[in-house]
Formats: sequence, structure tokens, C-alpha cells
Amino acid sequence: MKSAIYAFSGDPITFGHIDIICRAAAVFDRLIVAIGVNPAKKYLFSQEERVEMARRSLLNLKNVEVKPFTGLLVDFAYENNIDVIVKGVRSGADFEYERGLHNLGDSQKLGIDTFILFAKPSLAHISSSAVKDIQKEQGLIQDYVPAYVKQCVEIKLSSQYIVGLTGEIGAGKSYVGQKLVTFANALGLEAHNIDLDYLARQIQTDLQEEKYALVRRQIINAFGKKVTNLDGTINRKALGEIVFADRKKLDQLNEIMATPILVRLRHELKAKKGLIFLNAALLVEAEMSRLANYNMILLSVDAATQEKRLLARGLNKKQIERRLKSQYDFASKKALLEQEIKQNQHGQLWFLANQAASDQEIKNLLQDILSYFKIAVQ
Repeated sequence: MKSAIYAFSGDPITFGHIDIICRAAAVFDRLIVAIGVNPAKKYLFSQEERVEMARRSLLNLKNVEVKPFTGLLVDFAYENNIDVIVKGVRSGADFEYERGLHNLGDSQKLGIDTFILFAKPSLAHISSSAVKDIQKEQGLIQDYVPAYVKQCVEIKLSSQYIVGLTGEIGAGKSYVGQKLVTFANALGLEAHNIDLDYLARQIQTDLQEEKYALVRRQIINAFGKKVTNLDGTINRKALGEIVFADRKKLDQLNEIMATPILVRLRHELKAKKGLIFLNAALLVEAEMSRLANYNMILLSVDAATQEKRLLARGLNKKQIERRLKSQYDFASKKALLEQEIKQNQHGQLWFLANQAASDQEIKNLLQDILSYFKIAVQ
């Protein structure tokens, strides 16, 4: 059986590392992923944390084993009866560096050879350092690291515990979000309820930056002049009449709004710590559940309560029917979220029936979330 070792710091593991590991695992019968300690480096995560992130990111690779090590890598390879070390190379400088390490290892006369794999161009820009630098500026790292690793980086660097909050229209997302914040504050915990629908409203009606004016123009070009106010902002009621009557048009609006909302979300997240609830009706439909690392609260509501709430908002029964048809129902949201959690091997679903949720039920939900994140209350 041909075995090899792939060694790196994993502070944290990235999709670039994972690609090299997957390719090496396809070549060798057995691959040890070795997480080391370099005395010259200052790590963000402990070795134990780095091993756990790697282990959870590689669960689907059955011939891969993650181990910590210290000292010379060639000694570790020798003691594990392995004579090949796999190296990933992103650039000419990397290649020269790895050649130097190979020569140093070869000087120890243990018969250890080096197997080079070149990084894919689409992944060559990804590094552990880049992940940390982007997170420090509240950038988006979901295309750099798996969901569990993203969660760990957010907690470690930004002290943020992000949870999505969604449900059908009229399920009471804003109410539950504000209650969760209130009860968390009462426990001495910082918490925030960020309404993504409010961010969309700002983009469509208030923000004066040049790009948002172009976004409004794009919406008008897509849906017609009937959705514009005299001042050039978006008439959200008129826009809603169009997009909530046609799922394809709603998807088109979501596509237009996706990037601007993410930019505004970065502004909202900046300097916020503690529990952060991302509140939106269309988190699932807009494929934004990954922003919360698939940790999601899904609200349900009975039809009578839902209709009563929506009528109180000024919608008529025909408008309510159209809006409900344009969105996923509770069962569809639940099924898709469960599929995403399974595919990404990470995430948690909490359920709350909110036709008349008591304070105690919401407090219990909060305690479940605190337990999941291992947040201690003083």
C-alpha cells in the first residue's frame, strides 16, 4: 500500500489545501494530513483547533487521516513508515522554497522523497493569511474556507456568532429577532438583529452612493418605469406587486440585489460582536444561508395567524396569495436547509412555531443557541 504525508500549518485550512489533499488522496492509498508547529510562526488557532478544523473539513475522504506533529517532518514521516511527502505549490517562489526544504530533508538520509502538486489557477490566490486578512475587514470568506472553518474564523477574529433567522412571510421574524436580542442583553451578552430586508430598502430608496443609484436604474430597466418614484428611488410597493406575482422576476430581483446587500452587510457587521441574527424572508431562496454557516432558525406559523398579520400590513387576500406562491413554504425551506447542512457537513436547524410564541419559548431557543456555540453566561 502506497502512503504519503501532506503537511501544513492549517491556520486555517482552506479550499486550496483541500484541493491538494483530494488530488493526493486519489493518487495514494493512504494519506496522512499532518498539522505541524513552526516555532517561528505565531498562530491564530491552537494546534488542537487546527487539527479539528482539518478533520471536519476532510470527513468525506476515507483514506485520509489527520494527525498533529512536532519536530522535523522527515522524522515524522520515517516514524510513520512513509517515504513520500506531498507539497502544494502556487508559484515559482513556492517551488524554490519547497525545493530547499526537500534538500534539507534529503540531507537527513531517511529516504524521504517529495511529490509536487501545482495549485489550480482558480485556487492559487487562496491562502490562510488571505482568509485572516479578509475577515479582519469583515470581508466574505465563504469561497475560501468550508462553513465550519468560516464559523471558527469569525468567532476567533471577530467574536461573532452568526445565526440566520427566516420563515414564511408573516412568520414574525422581526419580532423574534428583537426578542432574542433583548433576552441576550438581559444575560449580559452583546447581540444584534440585522434585517437584510431593511438593507435592501436602504439601497432602493435612501443611499446616495453612485453605485446604488446604478442599482436602482438597473431595477427600473428590468421592471419598468412603474416601479420608480419621482425622485428616482424605487417604489417598493409597485415593485412588490410585480416580483411577488412571478417567481422568475423575484429571482431576477434577488440577482440584482445580491452583491449590493452583501456590501451593505459588511458595513453592518463591522465592529459588531456577539450573537448576530441575520433576518430575512428570502435567506434560503437567495442562497444566503451560507452567510450564517447553515446555522438557521426556521419559524413556522399557522395559516390563520399568517393571514391576520398580513392583512394588518395592508395586503389584501389576493396579494397575500401571490406572495405566498412566490416564496418557498416552510416544508420547502426546511428540506433545502437540511440538504445544505448535509452537503456542507456543518450547520444546525432550530424550529419555533410563532403563531403565539411565549417569552419562555424564545428564551429556550436562545439557550439552545448558546449551548451550540458553547457561550458561557456569567
